[in-house]
Amino acid sequence: MAQSHLLTHLRLFSYAPPAIACQSPLLSSNLLFINRSFSSPASGRSFSFSMATPDGAKKLKTSNYLRHVESLAVLPSGAGKISHLNAVILGEALASEENDLVFPSEEFSRQALVPSPMKYMEMYRRSIEDPAGFWSEIASEFYWKQKWGTTVYSENLDVRKGPIKIEWFKGGITNICYNALDRNIEAGNGDKIAIYWEGNDLGQDGSLTYSSLLEKVCQLANYLKDIGVRKGDAVVIYLPMLMELPIAMLACARIGAIHSVVFAGFSADSLAQRIVDCKPKAVITCNAVRRGPKVIHLKDIVDDALAESAKSGVSVDVCLTYENQSAMNRHDTKWQKGRDIWWQDTIPEYPTTCEIEWVDAEDPLFLLYTSGSTGKPKGVLHTTGGYMIYTATTFKYAFDYKPPDIYWCTADCGWITGHSYVTYGPLLNGATVIVFEGVPSYPDPGRCWNIVDKYKVTLFYTAPTLVRSLMREGDEYVTRYSRKSLRVLGSVGEPINPSAWRWFFNIVGDSRCPISDTWWQTETGGFLITPLPGAWPQKPGSATFPFFGVQPVIVDEKGAEIEGECSGYLCIKSSWPGAFRTLYGDHERYETTYFKPFPGYYFSGDGCSRDKDGYHWLTGRVDDVINVSGHRIGTAEVESALVSHPQCAEAAVVGVEHEVKGQGIYAFVTLVDGVPYSEELRKSLTLAVRKQIGPFAAPDKIHWAPGLPKTRSGKIMRRILRKIASRQLDELGDTSTLADPNVVDQLIALSDC
Repeated sequence: MAQSHLLTHLRLFSYAPPAIACQSPLLSSNLLFINRSFSSPASGRSFSFSMATPDGAKKLKTSNYLRHVESLAVLPSGAGKISHLNAVILGEALASEENDLVFPSEEFSRQALVPSPMKYMEMYRRSIEDPAGFWSEIASEFYWKQKWGTTVYSENLDVRKGPIKIEWFKGGITNICYNALDRNIEAGNGDKIAIYWEGNDLGQDGSLTYSSLLEKVCQLANYLKDIGVRKGDAVVIYLPMLMELPIAMLACARIGAIHSVVFAGFSADSLAQRIVDCKPKAVITCNAVRRGPKVIHLKDIVDDALAESAKSGVSVDVCLTYENQSAMNRHDTKWQKGRDIWWQDTIPEYPTTCEIEWVDAEDPLFLLYTSGSTGKPKGVLHTTGGYMIYTATTFKYAFDYKPPDIYWCTADCGWITGHSYVTYGPLLNGATVIVFEGVPSYPDPGRCWNIVDKYKVTLFYTAPTLVRSLMREGDEYVTRYSRKSLRVLGSVGEPINPSAWRWFFNIVGDSRCPISDTWWQTETGGFLITPLPGAWPQKPGSATFPFFGVQPVIVDEKGAEIEGECSGYLCIKSSWPGAFRTLYGDHERYETTYFKPFPGYYFSGDGCSRDKDGYHWLTGRVDDVINVSGHRIGTAEVESALVSHPQCAEAAVVGVEHEVKGQGIYAFVTLVDGVPYSEELRKSLTLAVRKQIGPFAAPDKIHWAPGLPKTRSGKIMRRILRKIASRQLDELGDTSTLADPNVVDQLIALSDC
């Protein structure tokens, strides 16, 4: 890729090579005063930057933990549109993006919460040098019935020194529901809209103010107390994206109960596993839900799960069921008298005020089960205080949240994104949130932008899978809507390939909205590496730099930290407030999975590259790294190369056993609509990978895929793809959680094509 005039000048600020990496050229003590202006040929706009000598500004001492971000201390401001040509040629390999810098506009940066690299550096430096002071100051903005003690946090992340233990604000007494609702109402925001609800079908909608939301939360909380739910008891929530889902989460939090939200798409067996593990006092569900034109009978799934869990000795006496009339009426709903209760018949009868159950910062808030490599789900346990502070803070800064903003995250509350960035993070900031029950492509691929215009959405957060699927449908479904309200976009769930990043930026955001491409996990509670809009230039596909208080390191297979430009295993040094505390009932598995691989660090399980400028590039799960004849190849890199082909809409790559190479590369490829399968195209796709990565990364097999097996949240089920690639068709496991289970049969039928 040819360097632009702008990038030529920016090379002055490149990160130092590894041999001198500890001293950034930008912060060298003998810098002269620089004041330059130049223009970007791509946009015709002029940019300027200036940098004071050490005599004219406070010197910044280079510190080891800042070595990968200090080169950003001063950078020019001003945006130029990425070439539209780049957006329609579907992507390049990850490595070729390193020279693509996208700047926030001067106006955006001027008004941003973190307006410059220097401000970020100042805050980040303090968060690392004085984490107790940094986080205590933020925590003090929230309500605590009793402040924490003199020790703000304690930690041991080294299994060689004893049991793994993380604690933040222990001894502090608070309640997250109080801080999300009562506190905002007391601040005068009772009449502000807390939730806009958009139903599956056009014209179905609703809203709740903060005051009315609190009343509904209190009614459910009073009912739960009435049936014997107490502090520390578990409640399983199996609901679609109705307003009743965040209501149920907040009601549990209000009385100190532990909620365990299960995505309303998991099978009866999967739900039963979670019920048996956490032994809830009640299950909350609804009779059915419509996803697009399809009706899913959730109550039937719950009935089967409760019957299955009873066989394992775990009986649940209460099944509170919401009648979702748009999907199914109560008369057609199977019913077990004495156990099943209609929400609408019962909850409105309870008082609209409910006393707070004050809890310790380290008391459990929720359990969220995530897939385990052994097949048994892992019950990730998050506690109250640190999670509250971290989700609120990450939401505020990563989206540059301002009180007038209207925020929409397309995630389901059955996943961690829905916990942290649909419910808790936004409401703790007093934000207005959109809860969407439907499917983003129903009744047509323009639904997202219809909703954006309807509610004047300013902050839009979604998954790369959705971006790619909408991209495949064509620009016209986007451009027919205004989208002028948008000011920040966000990406979550997996690394976003550069082509999708560009389309998201150019087409959806009209080349004016920064993209918060966030990296984090169920276990982390909130963002660990993410752009801060307005603070620094972005590179398409890079998660950029660490959030406050987060110290990412890249290590080799022996656990040694690697400096400068490199690739390896992504670990985190030291804890952060939102970190999970254990795996429910299995602390040994917690230590073995996350802390034993590299003692002294939290091991993320992800691979990561850091470029010469210090930007982080997530390469996917390390179990998604394929070892081909000694070459370690990230599946994300091969996928990115495949989608660089203009006729490839999406790709998913897995490794298979190979008698010569050890592992071979098996690629599932979805083509642009209307493009026929052909041997010539297969060769062309292989050539694209060979040219961008090298012959060693060429796929051994390209498997045509009309679609990929995805959950309803958009996550590609690579486990199923591995089984298909290896022809282990009798080991496919549960496919009921897929948005379209028929995709699996289609892929099997095309195995030999």
